Amino acid sequence: MPSLRHQRVRELLKRAIGEVVRREFSLEDVGLVSVNDVECAGDLKSAVVYLSVLGTAEQQQRGLLRLEERRARIQELLGAAVVLKYTPKLKFVMDDTIARGDRVMQILNELEPHAASGGPLPENQPSDR
Repeated sequence: MPSLRHQRVRELLKRAIGEVVRREFSLEDVGLVSVNDVECAGDLKSAVVYLSVLGTAEQQQRGLLRLEERRARIQELLGAAVVLKYTPKLKFVMDDTIARGDRVMQILNELEPHAASGGPLPENQPSDR
């Protein structure tokens, strides 16, 4: 289990990276970039940043590419915003948990009317009855 300090640093990095990304990238160019989570190494020298990009598939690909291209600039701004002994080396990873959660909710909403009426489930849907 991570220490309280480690958890606080993760949250601080998450907020600071989100702010840097918001200021440095235009919405039209890369879509809406959201920092979902940050995982830090035990020594805080590296961090994995989990992102989601709301927008078209093209904007998502371009957003991740632009973030990777400007990683050094983001780390520089992060180092100025957050005072740590070492500024972590960032690695950006797309996180699709929000999209998967939306899909699960959509499926549940489709099943709800059928379950309430006692009617048959839509085709291609398994039944546990």
